[in-house]
Amino acid sequence: MTATVMLPERAAPVIGEYDVVVIGGGPAGLMAATAASRTGRSTLLIERYGFLGGAGTMGGLATFCGLHARVHGEDVRVIRGYADELLDRLAAMDGLNAPHLSVADRIMAQAYDISAYKMVADDLVLAGGAELLFHASATGVVMGGDGVIDGVVIESKSGPGVVRGRFFIDASGDADVAAWAGAPFEKSEHLLYPSLMFRINGVDPVAAGDAWKTVRRLMEEAEDAGTHRFPRKKPIVRPQRNPLEWRSNLTQLSNDDGSAVDGTDVRQLTHGEIQGRQQVRDVFAFIKERTPGFEDSYIVDLAPQIGIRETRRIVGEYLLTEDDVLGCADMPDTIGVNGWPVEAHVQGDVEFRFAPEASRGYNQLPYRMLVPRGVENLLVAGRCASMTQRGQSSGRVTGPCFAMGQAAGVAADLALGAGVAAAGVSVPALQARLEADGAYLGTTEPEPGVL
Repeated sequence: MTATVMLPERAAPVIGEYDVVVIGGGPAGLMAATAASRTGRSTLLIERYGFLGGAGTMGGLATFCGLHARVHGEDVRVIRGYADELLDRLAAMDGLNAPHLSVADRIMAQAYDISAYKMVADDLVLAGGAELLFHASATGVVMGGDGVIDGVVIESKSGPGVVRGRFFIDASGDADVAAWAGAPFEKSEHLLYPSLMFRINGVDPVAAGDAWKTVRRLMEEAEDAGTHRFPRKKPIVRPQRNPLEWRSNLTQLSNDDGSAVDGTDVRQLTHGEIQGRQQVRDVFAFIKERTPGFEDSYIVDLAPQIGIRETRRIVGEYLLTEDDVLGCADMPDTIGVNGWPVEAHVQGDVEFRFAPEASRGYNQLPYRMLVPRGVENLLVAGRCASMTQRGQSSGRVTGPCFAMGQAAGVAADLALGAGVAAAGVSVPALQARLEADGAYLGTTEPEPGVL
């Protein structure tokens, strides 16, 4: 049996031509498409699922992490701009929890209703005139020479197609477009471990009380007694908008050799999905049996896909590091900020590292981390932007991805208007445009008391 099969050549129709083409509808991609379209550029957002939100919807995350920072001891929302409009739209649908203290009471997070997020994400992107193409997966690029992408190849139930563009934004999470176009990237030998999220319904909230503390204590006691073993330490079980429903983040997915499941390997992804459901079944049985208020509860939803935290990361003009995060670094080309701690999902545990309690609590995000090397008309935003692994352990969460996406969308307009490559965009002009659209760049003190 031969190891390969030669596939026949085939023609792929051009199904559209746009100023800006965004690949991936997670937090970075939906903000990139929103920002690009509101500059008046014809914009297409390509998403392989039938909805937007990325890990926040298809991964079942149900929590915005990284919207806030602890600034000199006070919790303040530092992700603004089009994120304000998104949150306003969610609030209008009664789809937001109040922000709550998370991770050792050191940082704020904000839960939301997943169905509401799907609907308002559509509204946000479409309001600026962008187009959406769901159920379409990017599978390659067509290069125009000299480091310029001419189009992306997509596959769908309609067959293959090519979308041409003048400028591209890779928000795929895996740096797919950047890698296909020849941009350099890194992939850690020991990846961060993925999880499978699930939601529990039928909880008695009065009896449950502060069950997020109870569940952790019960799991730790069971492990100390030798009666149970759980996938990882530091479980997260918290109430949703309706306190009858709780979200659960307490799985950890690995291969048979103990390594983390790789989100770019289809067999490992398949293994992770099956293993994740097995872990959910086992750990939920423990929670239901042992936790007050959960006696009549049931699993109401398993996330459509396991949540991947890390695969490829481009090597761009600057790599955001752990030292930048913990040292609250200033960047001359700031396009937003990040106040989330380093959150490393290592084997059997989650390691958190915070900036000093008395510090300003956030680092600035440089435009250079969005700029890949060797590809002229491409920016990369989201968890696959240019970061070291431990820098990415912080910068991969929703808040900084919102900021990166909005900056990438505006930068695409500036590049096209000036006829320059991504690396040639005027940073002062970009910063002025972002601030005019309400983004917070970390160059002044944030407005106190804003949650």
